Amino acid sequence: MSNNWYEDLNEYIKLGEPKPEEKTVAWQTAIGLQAVDGLTTSEYLLETAKENIEGKITIKEANARISNYYEERSDKHAIETGTKEADIVAGRITALLAEKAFSFTPAAWMSIHRYLFKDVFMHAGEIRTYNISKNEWVLNGKSVFYASYDSIPMTMEYDFKTEAAFSYKNLSRDAINRHLAQFTCDIWQIHPFGEGNTRSTAVFLIKYLSSLGYSI
Repeated sequence: MSNNWYEDLNEYIKLGEPKPEEKTVAWQTAIGLQAVDGLTTSEYLLETAKENIEGKITIKEANARISNYYEERSDKHAIETGTKEADIVAGRITALLAEKAFSFTPAAWMSIHRYLFKDVFMHAGEIRTYNISKNEWVLNGKSVFYASYDSIPMTMEYDFKTEAAFSYKNLSRDAINRHLAQFTCDIWQIHPFGEGNTRSTAVFLIKYLSSLGYSI
């Protein structure tokens, strides 16, 4: 897909209509999160997103169309390069961001991962049962110290209980931002899933902050 997808979708925001603007931001977020993991969505996905934003199809219809598109194709290149994964997961992220329902629990985080990656990863929504390390260029090839697999449930419970007990009352905007950044780092570093941690964590946090009344 061309690199100007963001500006392409941005035209809908310039129209100033509430519903198209909200849908546009959701799609931009969903597509951008694929790029974070080095994946690129297709032109077909972009055209489908536009039809959803314009109200021609629902998000449910959009996701069904994307799934059917790949079921009817035998394009190995799309699968090998991650385009299929990117398109399917982007559509599902958009659907989740449109839903208002949210529960601040580890189970909700796992449910988000399961929904985003069902039929994409074998163990969608399941806690990993092995330790991982990933060489990061930003760390000169070193890896972040992710949580040991046998400590994941306990670490998740601790971080969620600590955050649930935290009060944002009378905090400055800067203090709120710093706290949220730290909480984000803490739960992301757990990396409870084998793959798809960044995207599922981002979606969970967006929904969490929206539930607190913040505009993301």
